[in-house]
Amino acid sequence: MAGPVQSIERAAAILRLLAGEPRRLGLGEVAASLGLAKGTAHGILRTLQHVDFVEQDAETGKYQLGAALLHLGTSYLDINELRSRSINWADALAARSGESVRLGTPLEGMVLVVHHVFRPDDTLQTLDVGSLLPLHASSLGKVLMAFGAVTVEPVLEAGLEAYTRHTLVTPERLGRALAEIRELGWGAEVQEMTMGEAGIASPIRGHGGLVVGAIGLSGPVERICDGHGRPRPKLVTLLREAARAISRELGAARW
Repeated sequence: MAGPVQSIERAAAILRLLAGEPRRLGLGEVAASLGLAKGTAHGILRTLQHVDFVEQDAETGKYQLGAALLHLGTSYLDINELRSRSINWADALAARSGESVRLGTPLEGMVLVVHHVFRPDDTLQTLDVGSLLPLHASSLGKVLMAFGAVTVEPVLEAGLEAYTRHTLVTPERLGRALAEIRELGWGAEVQEMTMGEAGIASPIRGHGGLVVGAIGLSGPVERICDGHGRPRPKLVTLLREAARAISRELGAARW
């Protein structure tokens, strides 16, 4: 029986390394971390880049996971642009807010996390890129529904699963929440998916003002919300400023 193919093992090691880092890595960092010659690492990275499993930043030359790995078998041209236009703003939002930042788009009745910036501290965190979140129990999902990026009826037909005692599980409660989000221009979830966790999100618009995604902050409820369980105004302001900036980058003239 044939043994393992070394080049594939090395490519997998590079992908795992990039997946475990909250920032882009340079060629030297990749080579040193895995004990590879720079020429070997560069050849594998170029091959992975050719098949869109890895992306290289045009300005810094550093590498990150590519959109093709987020969900195999799905077209990611739009998502790729959304990610590339959002990265700098998402990094800045995490630094200014001190909280984790996620970028989401709709996929098959869920929210696909296409970019994730870790909270800028030393706590243990897990990369959420590629994760699928429920529409009705996440701030990202509720924003996508409220602003028409997702049709609400199929979500209701599939049933509103209760993740905690705070999850919105009736069409009436969800409908009221979506109406409030449209009025405010942003949405929140407070312990609706995970006890002790909260999140806020704002829509990202593209050409013509259509909502193409959402950006959100998430973290422990006591950091995201005040003592009355309401999202902190400063965080909401920072979030909406970032959403507007990304929307302008994507050609939303009104933003």
